[in-house]
Amino acid sequence: MQRGGFAGEEQMKLSRRTILQGAGTLSFALASIRMDAFAQTAPAAQGAEVPPILFVHGNGDYGALWMTTMWRMESNGVARDRMLAINFTDPLARNDDKVEQANRSSTEDQRRELIAAIAELKRRTGAPRVALVGSSRGGYAIRNVIRNGGTADVSHAVLCGTPNHGVFATDDQPNSEFNGRGAFLRGMNGGESEVTPGTAFLTLRSDGMDKYAQADGRFIGKPGTPTGVTTEGPELQGATNLVLGALDHREVAFHPRAFREIYKFIAGREPARIAIVPEPSVRLSGLVTGTPGGVPTNRPVAGATVDIFRVDPDTGERKGNAVHSSKTGADGRWGPAQVESSWSLEFALASPDAPTTHFYRSPFPRSSDVVHLRAARPLGPADKDAGAVVIMSRPRGYFGLPRDVVLLDGKEPADVKPGVPTDSAATLRLPASEIGRNIVAQFGEERIVARLWPASENRIAVAELTY
Repeated sequence: MQRGGFAGEEQMKLSRRTILQGAGTLSFALASIRMDAFAQTAPAAQGAEVPPILFVHGNGDYGALWMTTMWRMESNGVARDRMLAINFTDPLARNDDKVEQANRSSTEDQRRELIAAIAELKRRTGAPRVALVGSSRGGYAIRNVIRNGGTADVSHAVLCGTPNHGVFATDDQPNSEFNGRGAFLRGMNGGESEVTPGTAFLTLRSDGMDKYAQADGRFIGKPGTPTGVTTEGPELQGATNLVLGALDHREVAFHPRAFREIYKFIAGREPARIAIVPEPSVRLSGLVTGTPGGVPTNRPVAGATVDIFRVDPDTGERKGNAVHSSKTGADGRWGPAQVESSWSLEFALASPDAPTTHFYRSPFPRSSDVVHLRAARPLGPADKDAGAVVIMSRPRGYFGLPRDVVLLDGKEPADVKPGVPTDSAATLRLPASEIGRNIVAQFGEERIVARLWPASENRIAVAELTY
């Protein structure tokens, strides 16, 4: 069933008051629930062990985005070894699903890799079935696996912000997997029900703040052109469909509000807590991955060095020598590093053929083996006159103005657009005379202090938000 909007549908208008009201009530609002006539009931898990959970990232992303969700799961008694976050080798979609493209993947590539990950999690745990949770494009791989014989292996499927009826639904680009009228999504959505019997489906979507579920094409580079989709695009006939208010495209997967619904659907009960319970001793490890030709991949990078420093949370200055140093081998893995849950950290990544990237991070409350690192993008023409460059990055959500408090060096970033959240990074370029001073990146209650490094030495500072 196609849920595309009418070509003449008026673009939704978001006033400052509307956005602020949505943000103010978000923490306390109940989700809007839509359940179609054919909706399946999630298998009751009350009092039973939660099935193993496999987390599936979106387009161009990696498994590290699920770190905070996994921490919340652990804080509710889900064992760490009963969870897995996949890293698709080439996470970025092809322009044409049927034409090979260097360092990009087809829908079939992702289906094969997800099948292998399901088999590995089943082998590791001995469980007959697993639950799958996907963000954005990750939901496509989940649906593709289940629809093509995988339902016996999958008890639950949670699709977070997945553009199930396309980012656009038009007659051009028929082989784009993001086209609601294209071959891939027509195949996924054909039939009386859009879900596969035997697996319980939940969709989570935004109420108008998802940039990939908009009637106007301005968010995909075609302002004024109808996309043929609406805010209801992520819903599926036959699934339980929840609307999570003013959350953006990424937040409907990674926000605490989304966690509550994910856990409740899979476990069959409310989580005991939403907050992350700190561990007294924290071990961190992960992968170093690369961007060949400017394309984000999860291909391991050998010969990269990772140095971790404890830093002063108020100044960003290093407190002594590195607490961990390692060099990656062929598998790209670094660590493990032993740190304390109260430490603010700097990760200095020197990756071949990339800028030395100084990641400044908030304290890690729990251990994680998905602290994956990709070097910052190369310095480009826009940076040629800069003495230092600092990037404020929010991987698990976008910056929304005026919805959020977003401050970089005491000001709202000029490159963050207001209205529907579309930007997950903001860049500040400063003269060489500023090198060595600190820069404060503030998002809501999370505050990171970074130091400026010389661009002339091919260095970039990144204040990477965790929440």
